[in-house]
Parts: sequence; C-alpha cells; structure tokens
Amino acid sequence: MENFDLSLIWAVIVAFSVIMYVLMDGFDLGVGILFPFAPDEDARDVMMNSVAPVWDGNETWLVLGGVGLLAAFPLVYSVLLPALYIGVFLMLAGLIFRGVAFEFRFKARTSRYLWNWAFFGGSVVASFAQGAVVGSYVQGYATEGLAYAGGPFDWLTPFTIVTGIGLLAGYALLGCTWLIMKSEGYIQEWAYKLAPKLLIGVLLIFGIISLWTPSVDPAAYERWFAVIRWIWIFPALALLFAVLVARGIRRRQQVIPFVCTMAMFAATYFGLLWTRWPYVIPPNFTLWDAASAPESQLFLLLGFLFVIPIILAYTAWAYWVFRGKVRVGDGYHH
Repeated sequence: MENFDLSLIWAVIVAFSVIMYVLMDGFDLGVGILFPFAPDEDARDVMMNSVAPVWDGNETWLVLGGVGLLAAFPLVYSVLLPALYIGVFLMLAGLIFRGVAFEFRFKARTSRYLWNWAFFGGSVVASFAQGAVVGSYVQGYATEGLAYAGGPFDWLTPFTIVTGIGLLAGYALLGCTWLIMKSEGYIQEWAYKLAPKLLIGVLLIFGIISLWTPSVDPAAYERWFAVIRWIWIFPALALLFAVLVARGIRRRQQVIPFVCTMAMFAATYFGLLWTRWPYVIPPNFTLWDAASAPESQLFLLLGFLFVIPIILAYTAWAYWVFRGKVRVGDGYHH
C-alpha cells in the first residue's frame, strides 16, 4: 500500500459517511421539526409513517462515520470530544427522544400529544446541536499541544447559534420536500405552500453565515478570494439547485424539489470541506497529523470496504421496498 495515501482514503470514507448521514437522516429530522405545524393528526400519522421504515437505517451512516473517525483519526476524538461534550450529548439525547417517540406514539392514546412533542423536541435539539457543532468546526478550537484547552461552552457562541438555526431550517426544507414526494392531497398541498417560505429562510440564513464566516475564520476569506478561486463553483451550484427547487415547487413537480434540495446540501457541504482542507482540527492539525498508524488504517480499511457496499445495498433495497405514496390510514407500523 506504499502507493496509496491511507489517510486520504480514510478522509474520503469519513466525509462520504457524514454527507450520507446528513442527506439520509436530514429529511426525517426535518419531518420531526415540521410535526407541530401539520394540518391535523392524520397528517402527522402520514408524516411519521413516511419515514418509519427507513429512519433507523439512515442513522447507520452516523455510526459508520463516528467509528471511522475514531479508528483512522484518534486525535480528532481526543481534542473534539472534550470541546463538544455538551453538544454531542444534546444531539444523542435528541436522537434518543425521537427514536422512543417513533415506537410509543403509535401505541399511545390519551398521551399521544406528549409523544408528538417528544418527536418534535428530539428532532429540534438533535438538528440544532449538529448545526452548532458544524459552526464550532468553522470557528476552530483552542489547543495546547495535543489537548483541548478551551472551556465546556466555547462551542456555543452567537455564530454557532446561527449555524444551528440554519441547519434547522435546512432540515425542515428537506423534510418538506420529502413530504411533497411521499404524500398526496391536502398534506402535499400544505407542503407545497410551506416549501417556498423555508427555501427563502434557508437562503437568508446561509447568506448571513457566509458573510459572518470571515470574521470568525480569517483564513476562509483568503481561501475564497486569493488561494482557491475555483472553490466558487460550490456556492454557484448551491444557488443553481436552489433555483431548481423553487421552479420545481412552482411547477408542482414531486421528485425534483427533494432531489435538488439534497444536491444543494451536498454542494454546501463540499464547499465547507474545501474551505477547511486539509485541517480536521482547525486551525492547527491536518488529517495527517491526526491519523492513526498506517497498519491500523489498513487493517480497518479492509473491513470498511466490505461493510460499506452492504450498507448501500440494504439502504437502496429499503427505499425500493417502501417506495410510493403514504396515504391516510396506511402505515408501516399498522
């Protein structure tokens, strides 16, 4: 393997796992964010049933990315976890509340409204925490040697609060366009009316974040305007896909808005990666600084190359089996 950069291969695997999680779990978190605003209880049944067959499989990518990060870049864990203990705890607690709500809501009668709020609250907390963690990554971390030197709440700043709100809005848009694709009748019409407002909100918040970023990360300004000129292709693609989302909604297309919203997320994600490249612990440590021994990377790589095709296969199979519209009275749990 002397001709291969194992650290670079692992960076691709972890980056792929993260974007798969964001896209796959983002829309079902978005459905939870929209839950209290649904027209009625039947609509909420349809919303939950639309994601019930796939939501737990979507989170496989989170586990895969986390394990890959620990195995290939252990320094990331030793620095980032102390910096993000509270944020990661909030994210996991939100995911737990949401998962419990999936199972108990369908059995509850008099307490169903409590599980509605648990599903909503868990989705909001998990989404906001993820966005705040991304914002803290843009800010960078205070380190001394190979250890985190900041406080437990350094990750929570006005900037990270805005990035948390931005991801909330983005996931809500993903969930709304998912409902356009998976529902029909008055529920679909409600989603069509809501989607343009969410799209405008996402574009405004991400515009604010883009203008704010150079003040929290001066190196980002240099990269965007002086070093890597072609990096502008990513925001250009994001805006193009946003236009396609708006046009798809206006033309009452059912699949295009969801697909283009995912593409908009992907373009934004890869733009962020290239802005920070090659730092995995900004502003000091590159992926090669944080990497484990080549022998460890090679041993684990063989296992991952076996597991990833299996995950892709069962994910594709699950979406194929549960394709089509979800209607009132139907449902995976019934």
